[in-house]
Amino acid sequence: MPPTHEVEVAIVGAGFAGIGMATQLARRARESFVVLERAPAVGGTWRDNTYPGIACDIPAHLYSFSFRPPSDWESLYPKGADIQRYLQRTVDDEGLGPHIRLGCALEQARWDADEACWMLTTTTGPVRARVLVMAVGRLSEPHLPEVDGLDTFTGAVMHTATWDDELLAGAERIGVVGTGASAVQVIPHLAADAEELVVFSRTPPYVVPREDRRFSAAERAEMQVPANAQARRDQMLVDADKAFGQRLGRHPDIDEIRDRALGHLHRQVDNPSLRDMLTPDYEIGCKRILLSDDFYPALQQPNVVFEPSALDSVVECKARAVSGNTYDLDLLVMATGFEATRPPAAARVRGRDGRVLADHWADGMVSYASTTVSGFPNMFVLDGPNAALGHNSAIYMIETQLDYVVGALDFLARSGSRAIEVSARAEESYTAEIDRRSASTVWLTGCDSWYVDPRSGRLTLLWPGTAVSFRERNGTFAPEPYLIDPNPPDSAGGPEWGMALSDNGGEHDGR
Repeated sequence: MPPTHEVEVAIVGAGFAGIGMATQLARRARESFVVLERAPAVGGTWRDNTYPGIACDIPAHLYSFSFRPPSDWESLYPKGADIQRYLQRTVDDEGLGPHIRLGCALEQARWDADEACWMLTTTTGPVRARVLVMAVGRLSEPHLPEVDGLDTFTGAVMHTATWDDELLAGAERIGVVGTGASAVQVIPHLAADAEELVVFSRTPPYVVPREDRRFSAAERAEMQVPANAQARRDQMLVDADKAFGQRLGRHPDIDEIRDRALGHLHRQVDNPSLRDMLTPDYEIGCKRILLSDDFYPALQQPNVVFEPSALDSVVECKARAVSGNTYDLDLLVMATGFEATRPPAAARVRGRDGRVLADHWADGMVSYASTTVSGFPNMFVLDGPNAALGHNSAIYMIETQLDYVVGALDFLARSGSRAIEVSARAEESYTAEIDRRSASTVWLTGCDSWYVDPRSGRLTLLWPGTAVSFRERNGTFAPEPYLIDPNPPDSAGGPEWGMALSDNGGEHDGR
């Protein structure tokens, strides 16, 4: 057995959240740390997803770290490869390489109460850490729907997150399952070469114009000035947050975005029958609103068939839709999203008294401040429960959580405490707050959305507020809601309350 690698902080995952956390720790130069990444390269979802057309739907200057020098973005919306290069450049510029273990998968993380540390079993050897930061994200485990007979399919099957260009060779008849964000991007590219492309759509999306454009040389030079880039980012954040009124169903906010989407549909689709099939029957915003200028035109190409129902079953080369229509296919592309509400990594984490994180989240993910979990001392979850947005930048949210974790690390160092664990009461109060704030949003109006936990029906992925309100609520660590263990390992006694918990668990509205 290799020797145990001992660090103060172990970070699992080298996507935006993990690299952001590592950057902050490297700049502080206070805590030793390691980043565990199962893949052979950094980048997270932007490393894994390489399908044709992949790009971000948040402007580049907002979908990047505020604490990094501005990148020379070529266009308003960055391509996936550009983002992956940005993250690799961050690793290189910040000197993170020696701290990152590539090809190192987490097998189990177990809290050792006697030693007040996390014992990690990985594919490259054991790691012992005082603090565990789970930065595995929400888009790391592809979701494959259960389709009868799929194992009998004589063609090839691939998910958009495991793209293989070689499978396209000879695949003249292609079926795409899903019409979400990935599908809307990849369909126009597949339609250009396929002899026949069949699009299986369980529910059509709302789509608004993307209106992407390349920056001029003068604009790119201007944005290389840090002050200019920060001002652009700040304005974009404010503008994007205005869209939250739509998610509350406010008028005229929601009417304006609905009219924009339906107007886009009517302008681009002349055929009344196809237009009717592409008109959603749920409130706009309940599912992610998509950006595209070429999705609707692609569906009207003569080699494309829009099937307004889900894929039901497969028998050898024949794919049958719920409608009863059958299609002969050579390749099935699953644009079916990810295991977002039930992260598989949670089954590999054991907290106090051996409690498995997946069991703690059996009725849906819960947390305090969207970052800590009761029963799991010295553990922080980035980009996890209620830490995403449906209308603004995930990077802003991640940076807010980084500030919270850094504040907790400072408290541990300043107080000399061995461990902190958020109380069950504080977690319950925060969960109740999330549920109350969610009740009036479009996300709970009845559509089948990946934002909502399928078992409990709770909104567990999104923060039901603005990006700015998330920072106001969760950007600063305070010890009041935490159970604190101040004792050295050989002393008697157990954890104590650091400070009195307020009646509402520290709740604020800040909407």
